[in-house]
Amino acid sequence: MKNEYCVELKAMPSLFSLYRKIFFGRKPGWDQQALPQIQVSARDVRLSVAKVSQYADVCNFSFDGRTLPPTYLYVMAFRLHAQIFTHEAITFPLLGMLHLKNSISVLRPLRVDEVFELECSLTGSTMTDSGLEFELVSKALVDGELVWHSLSTYLYRIDSGRRARPPKASDMAWDNPQNWCLSEDLGRRYAKASGDYNLIHLHPVLSKRFGFDRVLAHGMWSKGRCVAELMPQIGERPFTIDVVFKLPLFMPGEVTFASETQADHLRFELRDQKGRRPHLSGELTLM
Repeated sequence: MKNEYCVELKAMPSLFSLYRKIFFGRKPGWDQQALPQIQVSARDVRLSVAKVSQYADVCNFSFDGRTLPPTYLYVMAFRLHAQIFTHEAITFPLLGMLHLKNSISVLRPLRVDEVFELECSLTGSTMTDSGLEFELVSKALVDGELVWHSLSTYLYRIDSGRRARPPKASDMAWDNPQNWCLSEDLGRRYAKASGDYNLIHLHPVLSKRFGFDRVLAHGMWSKGRCVAELMPQIGERPFTIDVVFKLPLFMPGEVTFASETQADHLRFELRDQKGRRPHLSGELTLM
């Protein structure tokens, strides 16, 4: 029978403390077994208006001091993700993982002053040609009502000797995209707002220790920035936004963004400066 674990936290964990375990702890590596089911939850989660304001600023959301940016709860849910990653039943290190996809559904507008119950579950895993793929389901409830949920797909890479083909851009029209400039300190500003101090996002000296020539932008910053751009189309309606992370985004740098409306959804992409290589592809569906 598959092992099952249920952890109820008395308070939200510190990502700084969890990253100490992630970067400096030792795990033997994947044991070739299916991953266990792990659920982590936290009650009475309260948000800081100052932190939300910082997050809104770095992702370019228009923040009125009351309405929560729709991607902000992922910042809180990721602390529970990290709690799962550091669980003793997970035998491989976080440093070997990639965030492949993320879906967020917002069922109603959320307020900063609401008190949330957060729950995150690792429910299963699948072996693929690239490695071990698994999903984390995150939920936010207010007074027992589900108001927000997210699905993140991760990959623990296992070297198969195959070279992955570079992703191709979609067939979207790319005649007049927006241009965004990413400053070298973007990772540090996002870390300060989100609490996500992953070393590869902070400084080139640190990122080089992990094999990267430059600093990588947080994938969920990319999604947040795209969602901020789409807020005029969303308004206060419930919606789902799905994204696939394609290529790493390095800082400093420039990217291009464009979107187009389809019959029942809106699709968008974040590409390199020349509009050739996709960093992120996504779809917005209004409910």
